[in-house]
Amino acid sequence: MQKHIKDLLAGAGIGLACNLLGLYLCTIYFGKGAGFVNTIKNAITNDFLGKLISMGALLSLGAFFYFIKNRKDQHAKGILLITVATAITTFLIKYL
Repeated sequence: MQKHIKDLLAGAGIGLACNLLGLYLCTIYFGKGAGFVNTIKNAITNDFLGKLISMGALLSLGAFFYFIKNRKDQHAKGILLITVATAITTFLIKYL
């Protein structure tokens, strides 16, 4: 049972890292050289932060399918857990 929890947490860490890296890459691409912090401030001001976060989460899709293909189900569950948390976060940003 301990190994399953460690694998789940490792998957969650990988999912979080993929989401953050994806968010950073999206801000670089769509920020047009404005920098990470300035792009995030602009996203908050112009109400598209949820879209940036959602696009950043797409990077974790590759990691999810990699772990599914290699039968590392607990890692994949951790990535899925972070993806669901990201979806809830973007929903709350959009509608609250």
